[in-house]
Amino acid sequence: MPGMGNKTASFVSAPSEPPAPAGKGGATPPSHAQSSRDPIEVGSRTRKRGERVSQRPAAVFLRAQGRTMLALRSGLRTALAPRVLTPQVCSSFATGPRQSDGTLYEFRTYFLKPSKTNEFLENFKNSVHLRTAHSEMIGYWTVEFGGRTNRVFHIWKYDNFAHRTAVRKALAKDKEWQERFLIPNLAFIDKQEVEITYLVPWCKIGTPPKEGVYELATFQMKPGGPALWGNAFKRAVNAHVELGYSTLVGVFHTEYGALNRVHVLWWNESADSRAAGRHWSHEDPRVVAAVRESVSYLESQQNTFLIPTSFSPLK
Repeated sequence: MPGMGNKTASFVSAPSEPPAPAGKGGATPPSHAQSSRDPIEVGSRTRKRGERVSQRPAAVFLRAQGRTMLALRSGLRTALAPRVLTPQVCSSFATGPRQSDGTLYEFRTYFLKPSKTNEFLENFKNSVHLRTAHSEMIGYWTVEFGGRTNRVFHIWKYDNFAHRTAVRKALAKDKEWQERFLIPNLAFIDKQEVEITYLVPWCKIGTPPKEGVYELATFQMKPGGPALWGNAFKRAVNAHVELGYSTLVGVFHTEYGALNRVHVLWWNESADSRAAGRHWSHEDPRVVAAVRESVSYLESQQNTFLIPTSFSPLK
């Protein structure tokens, strides 16, 4: 094989010299005498007499070289092969935002003209049955304080995105809805905001024991998602729930809108009972410890006080 001559020769002994003629008495002539300590040449290596030479056949060496080349080719094929990404399944709030099914909750906020807020609400009250004929309304509230007033906030439930698309198309074709409410009242709206959220897997929509008031606590968490802060956030929410001063309605993680945002909807009997409960809870060492852990992942928080409308399913 080209280029292998020197490597092969190093594994083969040189041919033996013919015996020198004996001198008188069978002694070797001095000029040809060779000491047992004199070196002899073996291939390209010099060794001393009596030293064992390890002889390895050239065929064995070539087979080893062949195996090395095959291993290199196999490694190159593996490295250059297209990679197939394994899909990740989000099974809990600690590793992903959504529940096991495709149910989604749409948060809609309308910023109304101050002079038209009451008229808008009265018109929607008279036409709400036209809208709820297409999809389920979870709740409908007005903003009392905690940001800009003259706002209405409502939550709508859909089985999945296909369901929402079908509902929007149906509403666009519903002449009664368009003529009785939508077209006459669009001019009353200054601005709209829409978010798509999922209910976190460890929470279901709660049912308040009676009529009351609501608080929407919105938390903007650090980038990294629930895999980073989900467990700490869950412990903080549950620490408040276990004290029993407020009823948890739902915990929603934003899919479309500001990412790493979580909305927590609470029910309280009144604004004063809520204030007393919060003061008491923040003296509880369990709540203090859980909140202290969670706020290390918090960037900002916004609390909004909500009053349910007369036509809201959640009162």
